[in-house]
Amino acid sequence: MIGQQPDMRSTVVAVVMVMCGMVARADVKPQKDFNLQRFAGKWYRVGLAYDSPGFVPFRDKLKASMGLITPLANGNVNLTMWDALPMGCIRRVYQYERTNTPGQFTYFSARHNMVKDITVVDTNYTDYALVLKHKVFHREYTQVALYGRSQTRFFCSIYSDSSSCRKLPTIGIWMSSSLVCLG
Repeated sequence: MIGQQPDMRSTVVAVVMVMCGMVARADVKPQKDFNLQRFAGKWYRVGLAYDSPGFVPFRDKLKASMGLITPLANGNVNLTMWDALPMGCIRRVYQYERTNTPGQFTYFSARHNMVKDITVVDTNYTDYALVLKHKVFHREYTQVALYGRSQTRFFCSIYSDSSSCRKLPTIGIWMSSSLVCLG
């Protein structure tokens, strides 16, 4: 009905379709007129789509994470993430280096010993953000994370060209139902 908020199932379906579309596109562009100052602050990772087979065994163990984006004077970004692991909450700090394109960053992954590309694909700055992480490691891997400003249920209007959506198996998608680490 007009004027009513969509139900959670409809919202999740829309988000998954967008995530599928983002993973399928090789020419992903960052948010138009990306504003790092507006993007700064607290974000919660509430959903994830990943085309790595190594993701599947860990999908059911994931919990929502909290991150804090802190812009630096030189245009780089510090990202502090709090993740829930079986042994408790851990804090990780990443430094994203700016590129010549606003909304695109790179960072060195010590775990994979390689540079990864980060692109803020879509955000309204107040409710949601879709962030794509791309790497080439024996083959191309793409991860799309859905972030919200709140750990609770939220609604957003996201569009998708469903004709370009490659079907991801449901085992490649995770949506959070709880948050454990608050930093």
